[in-house]
Formats: sequence, C-alpha cells, structure tokens
Amino acid sequence: MAEANPPKSRLYTRTGDKGLTSLYSGDRVSKTHPIIEALGTLDELNSSIGIAHYYCEQAGNGLADQLKQIQQRIFEIGASVATPAASSSEVKQERTNFDGNWLRFLERWVDEVDAQNPPLRQFILPSGGESAIFLHQCRSVCRRAERLLVLVNEESALSPDVLKYVNRLSDYFFAAARRAAHYDQKVETVFVGNEKAPVDE
Repeated sequence: MAEANPPKSRLYTRTGDKGLTSLYSGDRVSKTHPIIEALGTLDELNSSIGIAHYYCEQAGNGLADQLKQIQQRIFEIGASVATPAASSSEVKQERTNFDGNWLRFLERWVDEVDAQNPPLRQFILPSGGESAIFLHQCRSVCRRAERLLVLVNEESALSPDVLKYVNRLSDYFFAAARRAAHYDQKVETVFVGNEKAPVDE
C-alpha cells in the first residue's frame, strides 16, 4: 500500500559543497569553470526576462508571449551548453540539441517589433518606464552571456545556432525596450555627448 504522504525530495544534494558540480555529460567541474559561468549567466538572464515579462504583461504591450517563449529557449540553450560534445554521448547530445530554426522566429520578431518603433537617430540610455528599463537590463545580461559563451566556444565547440541565437537576442531586447517605452508613452533619454561640467563659482 502506497504511503498517503510520500516524503518530499530534498532540494539540496551536498554534492557541490566542495566547489564542484556536474555537467549533463557527467563531468565534474569547478563552479568557476567557464561553462558554469555561462550557465549561471543564462539563468540570471532568464530571471531578468521573468521580471520584464511581468511588467510587459501588466502593460499589455504585446511582448509578454514572446518573452515567455524566449525563456523556454534560454533553458534549452543551457541544456545544450551543459552537454559538451567532446565528453557527451550521442544520445545526450541529441537530447539537448538546440533547434536552429528558432533563430528564424527570433529574427522575424526583431523585424516586427522594430518596425513599430520611430527611427533611431541618436544613442539612447536605458530609460522609458518600467517595462523598457527591465528589457534594457535583459539586453545587458544577454550580452554578458554571449561573451561567456564565446569564451566557452573557444575551448569546447558549441552549436553555432546557440551563438547566433544569443547574439540576435540582444537585438530583440533593444527593439523590445524601445517598443515598450513608446507603447507606454514614455520618453527615452538621449545620450548627450561632450557635455561640459559646470564651472564652480
């Protein structure tokens, strides 16, 4: 007879207490390993997208569904990165292979979202209301994730589609941030170059 209330599994395993963790390949690596740095940054990006999704959904600017789908792709990219080709079985590589066709959808979104924005004639600073600011934050974290993925790729070849998708994703966040600002009728702060500091009297 099954237990009425089976014991709940623990969130912790204690296997990482000495600063090591496991990749999906089974390899044990330091938590400072470039792959782990990249995975942690992808996780940070997904959390940032979650915040942006909340504000976009509240605003009703039409970006929330796209952001939700992007969160799924980030998780898939993480699985692919955690499965180095050099030390993973073909079965595991196939299971975590990132579908490059998602790039086509992302590029379409970039074009569609940016088409709704006014022409960009000056550099802008992260601004434009809550939704826009959090989307700009996503853009910044995404670029950091891309730099780390490039570093990983130099040591252990990643799927080219992963690098392309993350590269294009920062463009999406920029276009989406501008769209959110204009949808909310917020002013984007323009960068003013060569400003002179005020002279003390």
